[in-house]
Amino acid sequence: METRDDGRFDGNGEGFDGNDGRDDFERRTAPYRRELLTHCYRMLGSVHEAEDLVQETMLRAWLAYDRYDAGRASLRTWLYRIATNRCLTALRGRTRRPLPSGLVGALEDPGAPMALGAEVPWLEPFPDRGATGPVLGAGAAAGDPAGVVVARGSLRLALIAALQLLPPRQRAVLILRDVLAWPASEVAEALGASTASVNSALQRARARLGEAGLTEDEVTEPSDQEQRAVIDRYLRAFEDADLDALRALLTQDVVLEMPPVLNWYVGPDAYVAFIARVFAMRGTDWRLRPTTANGQPALAAYVRAPGDDTHRLHTLQVFTADHGAVSHTVVFQLPTVFTAFGLAEAWEG
Repeated sequence: METRDDGRFDGNGEGFDGNDGRDDFERRTAPYRRELLTHCYRMLGSVHEAEDLVQETMLRAWLAYDRYDAGRASLRTWLYRIATNRCLTALRGRTRRPLPSGLVGALEDPGAPMALGAEVPWLEPFPDRGATGPVLGAGAAAGDPAGVVVARGSLRLALIAALQLLPPRQRAVLILRDVLAWPASEVAEALGASTASVNSALQRARARLGEAGLTEDEVTEPSDQEQRAVIDRYLRAFEDADLDALRALLTQDVVLEMPPVLNWYVGPDAYVAFIARVFAMRGTDWRLRPTTANGQPALAAYVRAPGDDTHRLHTLQVFTADHGAVSHTVVFQLPTVFTAFGLAEAWEG
């Protein structure tokens, strides 16, 4: 059998002519589009690239639809095979999508000049309106610590950043096994590999995540009520430009990073000092709108410059908040992120 990225079904059919076949295809595949988008995002770390890959997946599936055999794989499995192989093809020769903390060391001086990493293909957050819930995977069932982390926080920003450390095929194996709970034999068939090589790749991927220091606290979702209470207090403190109130909401090892800026900081002193710098540069007239990203609380930040009568979009801020405090804030100032989240350019309300 020829190894292909269309689910490994060989033949040279060109799909169906006429509306009946297309209507049937669209009806049957429509329920899987959102979860395929989530899957491609886990692989790529980019929302707009994931959207493109889902479109490619559906096109290739349509062209091969007359060769699809339900006796060999469910439609969902077949689509995932195509999507995974399209992602692996897209990742050939590409560099990973990092956050600043995965690229350079932290700075101690919050007043240091801002270093712009304009050439870096940055990791992007994922708007929750396009996500499907995580699946408790095989790693969690087996009790493997890294597998538990992956399964419980399969869309959390810290995990997506950690996945970028893995070679693409290890990344695919980890996602298929520990997020989607596919048997090793099914992963092997999808990737044109042996079961032994899949098991070996999974062990190496889990070990690499363990070396990266990813913890369950970073990806396990606290209660919505707990998170929202913390972020509501953060919102009020930020809009009031109350630095003492902000400091009280931060953990001792809090991290602040701001792609596409390379500068990032650790600890409440540096965090608050940098926010004070932002207030000095941009003013203190801010409006923050709550939203969510990667299953985490987020705020769209709008600022009104002196002499302007409108609050204008500045950043999207994504938080890790648990145990009543903020432990990690990633502040995105990327046009692709603003577009993906459908954020208005000016404050409305």
